[in-house]
Amino acid sequence: MSISLASSQSLNSTGRKNLEDGAIVKLITIDPGHFHAALVQKEMYPGIDSVVNVYAPDGPELQAHLDLIKQYNERKENPTHWVEQVYKGDDYLDKMLTEKKGNVVIIAGNNRRKTEYIKKSIDAGINVLGDKPMAINYADFNTLQQSFVEAAKKKLLLYDIMTERSEITNILQKELSHLPGVFGELEKGTVNDPAVTLESVHYFYKYVSGKALTRPDWFFDPLQQGDVITDVGTHLIDLAQWECFPEQIIDYKKDIKILSSKTWTTPLTLSQYALITKENSFPGFLKQYVKDDTVLQTHANGEINYTLKNIHVKITARWDYKAEDGGDTHYSRLRGSKATLEIRQGKEDGFQPALYIIPTSQKQGSEYALELKRAVQKLNSTYPGVDLEKNAQGWKVIIPQKYKVGHEAHFGQVMLRYLQYLKEKRLPSWEVPNMISKYYTSTKALEMANK
Repeated sequence: MSISLASSQSLNSTGRKNLEDGAIVKLITIDPGHFHAALVQKEMYPGIDSVVNVYAPDGPELQAHLDLIKQYNERKENPTHWVEQVYKGDDYLDKMLTEKKGNVVIIAGNNRRKTEYIKKSIDAGINVLGDKPMAINYADFNTLQQSFVEAAKKKLLLYDIMTERSEITNILQKELSHLPGVFGELEKGTVNDPAVTLESVHYFYKYVSGKALTRPDWFFDPLQQGDVITDVGTHLIDLAQWECFPEQIIDYKKDIKILSSKTWTTPLTLSQYALITKENSFPGFLKQYVKDDTVLQTHANGEINYTLKNIHVKITARWDYKAEDGGDTHYSRLRGSKATLEIRQGKEDGFQPALYIIPTSQKQGSEYALELKRAVQKLNSTYPGVDLEKNAQGWKVIIPQKYKVGHEAHFGQVMLRYLQYLKEKRLPSWEVPNMISKYYTSTKALEMANK
């Protein structure tokens, strides 16, 4: 069954031409079970047709997606004008592949079939912009590798949505870590004192676009959403690669060695689960994770210790029920021979990410201060207004508010990068091998944790 959310026609009838013809991008959305599918449409973009073809089974997840698009279309400030052409039916995947009404498919939803969607889309000749994770187990990883090979043969772009690369504190931490006068050299570290430490804490109960988020029941099933190591852990692994070895190809067969990994659960009561999902009982597929009939043991926490090009890295991803203050938080520490660069997101910073420079020796004097002054001048060439504030440990990087656009805006920034790659008809040479390395790390670590 097909329906349209608007009576207007496509703004540009050339939207169905191939990218090689220089036509505009025409989006397809498949089975949008995650709110990230809507966030890539929170803004309009030059070169993208306003008509989006959506294929999905009927149900609350599809409606939640369409409601978000409607909200963006009807907002007072800078409203969007998307036209959602919707096909509802159990044969949604076959219908999408047969009709092929676009040249880029957005895949963000239940992760159990995501790798299958990716492979079939690439096989059908459609570019893919996929939400993380693109693989939640080692079998998926092998399929994903095949999809990258096929995409290269067909000159298609398969790319995942890495929003954390757009967060200003991550960007500045990366920039400073490659200024030898400030940071020195990245330490090798040890298992007990890694050179790179990344930790993310997420919350099940949260707000998206100003409204409390309703999560689908399958979100709590590791076989459908994925375990935390292969879900949120993907972002952390990506940041370690992107910050420490920018624009360098990482070969997972020789550059990555997983030393240890583990997972543990977060308990969620039935009443908490009901508030998050709007469901009053646990579905059958979750019963194996339920204790005493009322407490769901969620697969919500994981840790990986590994070496990346001989650098010791530790990542930790955790979920709790609800934040008492603030929201999701991010912690990142890079240890250099001259300074440690640390991102914190605690109460003292109003639960906003803040970047600190902590010299390895407090005895560093005027020469180091001069290096910091040069660093600020260098940063200001790209990010005007960035400054430093002295404190007891070292310095806090002062970042103008204009750069703190928020997590939801980062999806638009990813989309703009992807559009540029489509225009150039290629990804940077390091992106594909590094995506493969990233998903190897996450899926192999999960396999190790489950033994």
